[in-house]
Amino acid sequence: MTDARLSDALLPRPGALIPPWPGAMVPVSGGEVFVRHTPWRGPVAEDADPAGAPRERALYVHGLGGASTNWTDLAALLAVRFDGYALDLPGFGRSAPPVRYSIQRHVQAVVDVLEWVVAQPGPGQGAPVHLVGNSLGGLVSVWVAARRPDLVATLTLISAAMPVYRVPAAFDRAIALVMLPGVPALAERRLAGASPEQRVRGLLQMCFGDPSRVPRERVEEAVQEMRDRDAQPWAGQALTRSLRGLMTSYLRVGRANAWRMARAVTVPSLVVWGDRDRLVDPALAPRLAAVLPDSRLQVQPGIGHLAMLEAPEPTARAVLALAEDAAARGAEVTAEQV
Repeated sequence: MTDARLSDALLPRPGALIPPWPGAMVPVSGGEVFVRHTPWRGPVAEDADPAGAPRERALYVHGLGGASTNWTDLAALLAVRFDGYALDLPGFGRSAPPVRYSIQRHVQAVVDVLEWVVAQPGPGQGAPVHLVGNSLGGLVSVWVAARRPDLVATLTLISAAMPVYRVPAAFDRAIALVMLPGVPALAERRLAGASPEQRVRGLLQMCFGDPSRVPRERVEEAVQEMRDRDAQPWAGQALTRSLRGLMTSYLRVGRANAWRMARAVTVPSLVVWGDRDRLVDPALAPRLAAVLPDSRLQVQPGIGHLAMLEAPEPTARAVLALAEDAAARGAEVTAEQV
């Protein structure tokens, strides 16, 4: 484990807030999921030659209760190097629910989307993809990278929801009890009793180190997204039953344990954490980085659970540095083989 290096690549200057990227439905096992695409823009320097610039692919996986829109700003920055794809996990965003919620269902959906991304025509076709996951999406990404290293170029984990065998105090009590029979329905009713504005305010307080950093336009987008979610009959089930699947995965032992999976990851990895994360203990950051065989660590001061939203530039620079170093290493190996 080493400290994360930050890329000095020239990034797009902040301007007007970017709307969510467009997307389309992609077939996966048992149904289809919605996938947004952030097209590669190449280097932003006026004298840069786009023809010789790296063009790779990345897939972004959101956390519990999130959606592909969580990656709007980070994907825009990383477009200097990546064609970016962000999926709505089954039951979230615009994706229909699976027949049964479980970590393995989410893992399979991500594998299916990765295979689809790899197969897309154009620059980068056939090459492994840079996989970036947050929270639940981080846990899912660990499983994917361990099981299908052929699809993954690098792995970035932002506040990954690794097993801790206890529920963080920040969770609502009704959600914390989802393992008990009958309680998911109670939690769904309780969630439905709060307005979209109330729930968004609660999420901001819980997920951000400093909620005042969130632009008003992003808050309004989140409220509208919450309203859209409320119109879906499966919205409450997606949250509570995915959380139940998460808790069930925490009890797995042996080869199915997520920490064992992390030890089996062979690709270069980056662990990103905010030191004000109220949902997943920041103390897990160095532990996870130490378990991953080839890793680097970035702990962001004053940042909460969603570094890609609250601090997109330092997060982007760490991800870019990981990709740059992986590419340089690959070039060295190729040169030695010639």
